[in-house]
Amino acid sequence: AAPPSADDTNNPSSATQQPSTPTGITATSTEDTNTPADSFLFASESVTESHPDKLCDTISDAIVDACLTLDPSSRVACETVCKTGVVIIFGEITTSASINYEQVIRDAVRDAGYDDPAKGLDYKTCNVIVALEEQSPDIAQSVDSTKVEDMGAGDSSVVFGYACEETPEFMPMSHSLATKLSARLAAVRKDGTLDWIRPDGKTQVTMEYVMNNDGVPTPKRVHSIIISAQHAEEVSNDKISADLLEHVVKPVVPEKYLDDKTIYHMNPSGRFVIGGPHSDAGLTGRKPIVDSYGGWGSYGGGTLSGKDATKVDRSGAYAARWIAKSLVAAGYCHRCCVQLSYAIGLAQPISVHVDTYGTCTNKNGQTEQSLAKLVETKFDLRPGCIVKELDLRRPIMRKTAAYGHFGREEEEFKWEKVKDI
Repeated sequence: AAPPSADDTNNPSSATQQPSTPTGITATSTEDTNTPADSFLFASESVTESHPDKLCDTISDAIVDACLTLDPSSRVACETVCKTGVVIIFGEITTSASINYEQVIRDAVRDAGYDDPAKGLDYKTCNVIVALEEQSPDIAQSVDSTKVEDMGAGDSSVVFGYACEETPEFMPMSHSLATKLSARLAAVRKDGTLDWIRPDGKTQVTMEYVMNNDGVPTPKRVHSIIISAQHAEEVSNDKISADLLEHVVKPVVPEKYLDDKTIYHMNPSGRFVIGGPHSDAGLTGRKPIVDSYGGWGSYGGGTLSGKDATKVDRSGAYAARWIAKSLVAAGYCHRCCVQLSYAIGLAQPISVHVDTYGTCTNKNGQTEQSLAKLVETKFDLRPGCIVKELDLRRPIMRKTAAYGHFGREEEEFKWEKVKDI
């Protein structure tokens, strides 16, 4: 039996059908035991935009954008699930807009590359089920206000933001490389560079880090790269391995981080023909670490996609990243994690916490303990003010659904614009 998707590693045939390896690729599953005592390994993963869970995130955010385009005050909480031949959306939406939800869904499925029943989903013929209700009036009355600045939080929530100096975009390198590999995997499919690639895919990068004298993890080398790419039936494992190395890995990973000890596993299961919703059901919000910081820092209790910005799971997470990036960029610390907490219906956050992992530089006399107070004086963290400052009533949410909500220098992503503090 073939492994149905990039998430499924329980493949009984993989022991007997392993891909052969072109020159330059280490085909070993043995752990590298030569890691120096003063270093450590850390892995991050990512998925393509057509992975079943990411497809659901994209559909949910396409619904959010469709509502915001016609009614910027829309309240949206939209979940999506997909499986072979079917897409279902359900949740709560209050909007004055008239939306053809079925068309929005089919367009998103088409854009993800699912245009043939053989792929498990065809945007032209798949069954679409819409099960939406209006937002609970109990929630609405706690959020509504005369002025947007006084708007209460749409739910009780705890959110986190993270930033570090490892990359120009102030993101962890393991996460950054895994994300860029997934994006590249989709790009070579869409532009025809590799005609054997199919929509589903997953990447994983393990970095070797060393701690510098300031106690900051510093990337040393890439320990290993794993890529699982859904593929056409007729392509050989040799070609898969060679093509992924040449057209996906080399254009993305800086050569200085690769050496003769770097381990490559290209489609390690040996076969990945059946993929996408045909093999694994997809669900909105099931890739939170892919969406955020690749396992660095922390992650809150709520997902990001499918929600308008009155939900502080989303707007609060964007604000926390904005704060963390601004603190590191300003030189107050070498890396930090910011936590914000909110109570439903209340405008002011319940708590603000900044953890610099001992890397506070004491700039301008600020200590680890005083940074939270600095944040409170420099950022208005009421949900309505976050929405206003970051302009979160624009239809920009679908763009966030794949390849991370953070660390991307998109013009629309105002939470990535460093604030002068």
